[in-house]
Amino acid sequence: MLGDSITAGYGLPPGQGIVPQLQAALVAAGRPVRILDAGVSGDTTAGGLARIDWALAENPQAAIVALGGNDGLRALPPAASRANLAGILDKLAARRIPTLLAGMIAPPNLGADYGREFAAIFTALAAQRPGMLFYPFLLEGVAGIAALNQPDGIHPNQAGVRVMVERLTPVTQTLLDQLRP
Repeated sequence: MLGDSITAGYGLPPGQGIVPQLQAALVAAGRPVRILDAGVSGDTTAGGLARIDWALAENPQAAIVALGGNDGLRALPPAASRANLAGILDKLAARRIPTLLAGMIAPPNLGADYGREFAAIFTALAAQRPGMLFYPFLLEGVAGIAALNQPDGIHPNQAGVRVMVERLTPVTQTLLDQLRP
């Protein structure tokens, strides 16, 4: 799972972040998997592109790409974020690694135009890659709900992670169904 602080479990006790909790849910569902945590707090899509080869050195059988939140928080140009994500997805496709792209939305304070352009990054990339799975918003059901977030209002708390895991488990199982025997 290539991502940022959300993936890295920022502010959560060890074992309580999205990666270990999603892994536990999949194992409980009869899917004996090990999810590698390739999350780096503060990372952008550019950082993810710079370290994708490092993540691929682990020879993953599938990938979840969950980057873009910091690009939006920093109001980085959507065209650059899109190019970085395309580079990551192209490297995964070249290795024939089944991939799930988890989308992100920009904070509303950046304006509607920026928000639309930012959201379009993910939908366009998904449309260009019909074999790739797409989960439109990583923080669906969690963003903006105080009871599901840490005091910073950005990072999910343990209850928020549970909601994310409930929502991501089915699409991740679909991703695992794409694995080559």
